[in-house]
Parts: sequence; C-alpha cells; structure tokens
Amino acid sequence: MFPELFRIGNFPINTYGVFLALAFLCAILITVKLAARDGLPKEKIYDLSLWMLLGSLIGSKVLMFFTEPEYRDHPLQLISLDFLRSGGVFYGGLIGAVLTGYFLMKRYKLPWWKTADACAPGIAVGNFFGRLGCFSAGCCWGKPTTLPWGVKFTELGHEITGVPIDVPLHPTQLYESFSMFIVFFFLLWLHKHKRFNGQVILFYALLYSIIRFLIEFVRDDPRGDVFGLTTSTGLSTSQLISIVVGLGALVLLIIRWRRASAGNADLSNAPAAQI
Repeated sequence: MFPELFRIGNFPINTYGVFLALAFLCAILITVKLAARDGLPKEKIYDLSLWMLLGSLIGSKVLMFFTEPEYRDHPLQLISLDFLRSGGVFYGGLIGAVLTGYFLMKRYKLPWWKTADACAPGIAVGNFFGRLGCFSAGCCWGKPTTLPWGVKFTELGHEITGVPIDVPLHPTQLYESFSMFIVFFFLLWLHKHKRFNGQVILFYALLYSIIRFLIEFVRDDPRGDVFGLTTSTGLSTSQLISIVVGLGALVLLIIRWRRASAGNADLSNAPAAQI
C-alpha cells in the first residue's frame, strides 16, 4: 500500500526493507531471551542467529531462482538490483536457516531440540512483520474478491511488483501476518508449558504449513512451476512443501510426544528411593 517511506536524494527507503529488518531484529532478540531462560549461552545464540539469518537470505534467493522463470531463464538477473532487494521465497529461507542451524549447533555443542524451541517464537514474529512488509510493497497478492475487506493497491505498487490495481484483492499478506501473530503468542505460552524439547518448533512447523497451505488457495501472484509439479498436481510449490513439512512435523511430534509420555510413565512407576 505504501512501498516507499521516503527518499534520501534519489535513494528510496522501502517499507518492505524496514519491516524485514524489524522482523530479523525482533526474531533475534526474542530467540536470545528464550534461549537464556533455557540456560543456553547468549554469546553462542547471538552468533548462531546471525549465521542463520545469512543462511535464510541465501536459501530464500536459491528457491526464488528455481521457482521464478524470470530468473531461471535469465541468470544474469541474479546480479540485478531487483533480485538483490527482493525478499525471496520464505520456505527457501526456512530451509537455509535450518541447515545452517543444524551444522552450527553441532559445532557450538548446543542441544538441537532445545535451541530450536527457543528459535520458534522468533520465527513466527518474523513472519508477522515480514508479511506486513509484503503488504506494504504489494507483493504476494491475492485473487480478486468481492468481500468487504478486499484491498486495492496503488499505482506505485503496480510499478514495483506488478500487482493488479483495478480490482479488490484478497489481502493474503495480512491473512498470514495476523495468523502468525496469534501463533507467536501460542508458541510463547507453549514454550513455558512444553512437555518435551522439540514441541515448540514442531508445533510451529505444523501450524505454519497448515496456514500457508490454505492461504495459497487465494494467492494469485505468479511464482513459476518447479519441475512441472504445479501443473501436474494443481497445487503450488509452497503447498507441496507445506505438505512435506506438515506431515514431517506431525510424525516427529507424535513420536517425541509418545517417548515423553513413556518416560513420564516409567518415572511414575519407579519405586520410591530409600532414605
């Protein structure tokens, strides 16, 4: 709706970039706070967060290259200003951050599930701010709608992202942003009451995959077709990834929940210690 906040000379300060920076900053601060509450070393968590941030940026660009024909068919666009200032594909960023985090946690000797749980609420709040940035820029738009909350974007938004401006659209960016805001508070609560390590990050993965899968039905921005999967299945690339992520998270959640329950049962059936 407001792609540019202001200009410094001829250089635009984009609203999307400001929200993205806010997303990263809040995610890191929340992660460090929760990790410290869990007894994890702050210095290592700060380092881990910064490297995961870099991994997410690279991963989002890599998946963007594979999903968008403009970049896949014209590789020189990879060094264009448009490519560098675009946000990329969130699932690519998530995969990049997870891979980076996995190897660094082993190097820093950090417990994987406990550290991942500390990261989960920060990722959710990052989703919240990131999609507000998308809404401001006019990217990731939805299909035309007659619902009263349909939105029309500005001419400047059309010039930057190509968003249609002659018809009200589903505010898919706000659907995801507000949904993840609720998920953020749920994950904060769950972090205090979790029954086993891994419960928070797995619930994040499960909830995000469901939310993203459903929102994709009313998204309408062109995002390419990786290996012809979208054409053959009728589902978007993000929906296919959501199915894999969601099912994987659900299976791991059930396995770890059963192990935690079995462990508690064993403790409750153990004989009392002799004094």
